[in-house]
Amino acid sequence: MTGKLLNHRAEGPTSAPALLLGPSLGTSYALWDKVAPELSITHRVVRWDLPGHGGSAAGLIGAGATVGDLADLVLALADSLGIERFAYAGVSLGGAVGLHLALHRPERVSSLAVICSSAHFNGAKPWEERAALVRSQGLARLAASADDRWFTSGFTVPELVQDHRDADPDAYAACCDALAAFDLRERLPEISSPTLLIAGREDPATPPAHLREIADAVPGATLVELPGASHLAPAQCPQAVLTAMRAHLGGGAKRGMEVRREVLGDAHVDRAQARQTPFTARFQDFISRYAWGEIWTDPTLSRRERSMITLTALVAHGHYDELAMHVRAARRNGLTPQEIGAVLLQTAVYCGVPAANSAFAAAQRVLAEEAGPDAGA
Repeated sequence: MTGKLLNHRAEGPTSAPALLLGPSLGTSYALWDKVAPELSITHRVVRWDLPGHGGSAAGLIGAGATVGDLADLVLALADSLGIERFAYAGVSLGGAVGLHLALHRPERVSSLAVICSSAHFNGAKPWEERAALVRSQGLARLAASADDRWFTSGFTVPELVQDHRDADPDAYAACCDALAAFDLRERLPEISSPTLLIAGREDPATPPAHLREIADAVPGATLVELPGASHLAPAQCPQAVLTAMRAHLGGGAKRGMEVRREVLGDAHVDRAQARQTPFTARFQDFISRYAWGEIWTDPTLSRRERSMITLTALVAHGHYDELAMHVRAARRNGLTPQEIGAVLLQTAVYCGVPAANSAFAAAQRVLAEEAGPDAGA
């Protein structure tokens, strides 16, 4: 592991959708030990260590660091792994990183889960005082009280407490600086990623009210409160966190089905669903979740642009039955018959005249069926 990148652990198939997991201050990626293996069944899970925690180099950040600096390190890690777009979940400081990414780099974040975290951390003063304490006295005193801050009475995870003791004081203090400066409350309504908030009802550090504040401000956000959970919910209540995250991460199929219907029309999708069998069910889910829930919802290209690209690709491979379906979709996405004709004329140059000839015939049949004033144009 190069010292220029955050230490991390990757699990799950590299072809699966990526899911990045961020830790809380004072912990390592071991915080996710009871959750990550289960999530890696359906996702390429990458969990990372904060600078100076676990295996990450302390020198990755310094005094006066910001949450944005940490977010840049996460993006550098994703880039090094060839991950362009990812779901993200984070606890406390890790959750703040997720909020920053969803706000400032929405094209990278397909969905967001913010766990036992906040859009602000009660002002700068307590974090400035903690940073000064750690810089002067080290982490022994804070580590001794970790159980009280992290868990309900009688519960502990010794490995995580040891991570707290072993963290680099200067890097830990720099993370405190980042928390001191963090406040996104005014910009929460700008977040567009599907967002899940998970609160521990017994959490003294980021009480449920902090998560409710985010849920009330982020459009369409979902809030789950976990009874009996304190600040490190993935370690204390892993099954409850898993249940909430699975439902949230599975939302891509639901959104994909919505987009599929918007683009292709209810009649086509209903026919496809009616023909579904146990043998084809997983393939239909794949189409809804990946093609429609990931690719067609990516805001980088408009639906008009995606229709033009799709028409060209279908002509190139001779898929004329599917071309007819996507001519109808192109009309729903705002393309005129003249624009569709221009796309097909372009394919005559780059895909060949015979392919374009067949494409024009298929498109003409579809356009002739239209009842609008441009029918058959």
